[in-house]
This record gives sequence, structure tokens and C-alpha cells, in this order.
Amino acid sequence: MRASGVSRSRETCDIVLRVSTALRVVVVGAGIVGAAVARVLARAGCEVTVVDRGATAGGTSAGGEGNLLVSDKEPGPELRLAQRSLAAWARIGDELRDELPAGFPGLELERKGGLVVATTGAGARNLLAFADTQRAAGVRAETVDGGRAQELEPDLTPHHTTAVYYPEDLQVQPVAATEALLAAARRHGARVRQGVEVTGPVLSSGRLAGVRAGSTTLPADAVVLAAGPWSGLVAERLGVVLPVRPRRGTVLVTSRMPARIRHKVYDADYVGAVGSGSADLQVSSVVESTAAGTVLIGSSRERRGFDERIEARVLAALAAKALLLFPFLADVQAMRAYGGFRPFVPDHLPVIGADPRLPGLWHATGHEGAGIGLSLATADLLRDQLLGTAGGDLDPLAAEFRPDRPTLLPHLEGSTP
Repeated sequence: MRASGVSRSRETCDIVLRVSTALRVVVVGAGIVGAAVARVLARAGCEVTVVDRGATAGGTSAGGEGNLLVSDKEPGPELRLAQRSLAAWARIGDELRDELPAGFPGLELERKGGLVVATTGAGARNLLAFADTQRAAGVRAETVDGGRAQELEPDLTPHHTTAVYYPEDLQVQPVAATEALLAAARRHGARVRQGVEVTGPVLSSGRLAGVRAGSTTLPADAVVLAAGPWSGLVAERLGVVLPVRPRRGTVLVTSRMPARIRHKVYDADYVGAVGSGSADLQVSSVVESTAAGTVLIGSSRERRGFDERIEARVLAALAAKALLLFPFLADVQAMRAYGGFRPFVPDHLPVIGADPRLPGLWHATGHEGAGIGLSLATADLLRDQLLGTAGGDLDPLAAEFRPDRPTLLPHLEGSTP
């Protein structure tokens, strides 16, 4: 017997968990968030199918730097989600070793730590005040003097005004992590179908009962939209408006060299650029070495649709900002540049949970540049809501990311199908 629907009520959820026929879930999007969602639902016994119009980890997840950061988040729901996610990332290595065959590639999880640097007096005051608020929220933020900063980063400009070290910041190889999560999902029975584009909804009695993909129909008790910056387009095909738009980012990559940058280092303006809602170009300096010996230089943000051009004006701005932190980069050759799209949401919070306008539709999207870091906690929140595994009451943190939260509600007006 199949459960007739998905409900948050404990009674119904208990029925869902007891039924011999598994709950059918279609996850749209095979990036890091979709992979994490697929794994936890498959582990819980759901019959999961992941679809993506492209290759796995082929969109935003492939273009990211793999940041797992608390240093760039102000106190509030996103920081709490990041703190939960960091705890989950600390466990995931052991869990995947139990779930995957011996010899499966690791996540390349690196406890790198982050160093945030101000180069002006005003920037220093803002950074120190920001760090104070983070410490009050449980973040380890260590203000370091010039000597300690040079010890952490010997090639850092001596002309900085203050620096704060965040030892909790981590980095993971995003494609490796996505593929590992998908492989674990497969081991729990999930199916992953690449090159399958969702073209419309399957509706039954006013609820979403699956998706159409060309001439193919994929029936489902729940559809989880985890398509990153393309989520708005897919949502429209399913009959609802979701204000997730692409926000362009570009990364400059140097040639290989002996490692001279030990942490993720960024200027104090970065937090402001992340939080800006402007469509104009925002550039701040984010610099870090990779295991391969290259240096990644970001970060830019600009809303210009799905325009994929790499522009000299953006690269020049990135390089100029990076030289303020690490002057030695002036003598280093740039090897290439690449770009990608982050899923931007007007109130800068991810969208996680059931869509009240269309029963059967769930969202796990809109993480902007933090999708890698927030993916594991996002998957747990969504699983708990969808299956009711956290008890009868909604997790207070989950309420902060509901699609119909007050700060997002104005952007949904007129969108009821």
C-alpha cells in the first residue's frame, strides 16, 4: 500500500515510514545539494530518482571553490545552518567510508582555516565589530596582530590594518564531494539519470504527482527542486514562480607554483559584496592555493542572466584586488579563468521546504555561493520535514527557510497556479 500523500503531521509521517512501498521522490538537480538530499532520503528508505539535464556536478557545483565557511556569515539563520553543516561535514567522511567501497576517492576535505584582512581603517573597524557579533553567536574568530598574521601568511601584505583568523573554515573538493554523495545514494538504491530535462508537471487532484521529461513521465509522491540557479526556470515549468536568479561569478587561476598561500584569505569587503542585492558588478578579493599548486583568485558577483562571457574588465578588477593582499602575485602568470552562476534569492537565504502553493513540490535551492557548505544541513532539514523524522513540531531553524517566509512572500505574489 502506498501512502496517499506527504504530510507534516506525525501520524501521517509514521504511516509513511511504516509502509512497505517506499515513498517515491524525484530530485531535480545532480549538484551538491541534490546529491546530499538524494543520499539522506535513500538512506531513509525512499525510492529516489535524481534527474539532471546535464552531467552530474556539471553546473554550479563544478564552478565553486568548495568553501565551507562560517567567517562570511553574520549571526542569523544562515550562520546557524552553516554551523550545523560544519558538524555534518566533520562526520561525513566516516559515514561515507562505511557506505562506499574501499578505494573510492575521498572528499579532499581540508581544515584550511580562513584569514580575513582589512587594509583600511574603516575596514578594520567594520571587521572587528563583525567578528564581535560572530563570537557572540559561537563562532571562533581570533583577532591576530601583525606578527601572528605574517606567521599565518608570510607573503601577506604588511600594509594591512587588522586581521581575524577563523580556524573553523574548511574546504572540500566540490566535484569529488558531489560524486561521493551520489555514489552513496546509489548504494542505498537511488537512480541517477543524466541528460534528462524536466519539461512540465504531472498534476493529480491539485497536487504535483510527478514530472514530465519530454515524452517520459516520472511519477512521484514528492518532487524536490534542487537545480541551483536554474531552479526558477524549472519552477516556472512546474507552474509556480520561484525568485531564484543566476548571479555570475568569475575566478582567475594562476600557473602552478610552490604553495605560498596557506589559508583562504579574503578582504573585509567580501562580506558586504556577498550581502549586496545590487545587480551591478561587485568585486572583492578572495585568494587561496589549491592542492595542485595553482592559486584561485575571486570573487566577483553580477546579475546579468545566464551570460557566460569571461570579460577583461572583471579579470582586471579581480587581479587588482588580489595584489592588495599578496603583492608577489604581480610576478605570477595567470593560466586561465572560468565562470559560473550562483543561485541568488532576494533576501539572501536559501529556500528549503514544502511549497504551500503546490502540494508535492519541495525546494532545496537558493544558497548563492554557499551551497557546498550548506548542502548537508539543508538535506537533513528537508528530510526531517518531508518524512517527519524530527518529531511533530517543525524545527525552528527550518521555519526560517520556508518558501512562504515574510521576506520572500512579496516575491511570490501572483504566482499561485
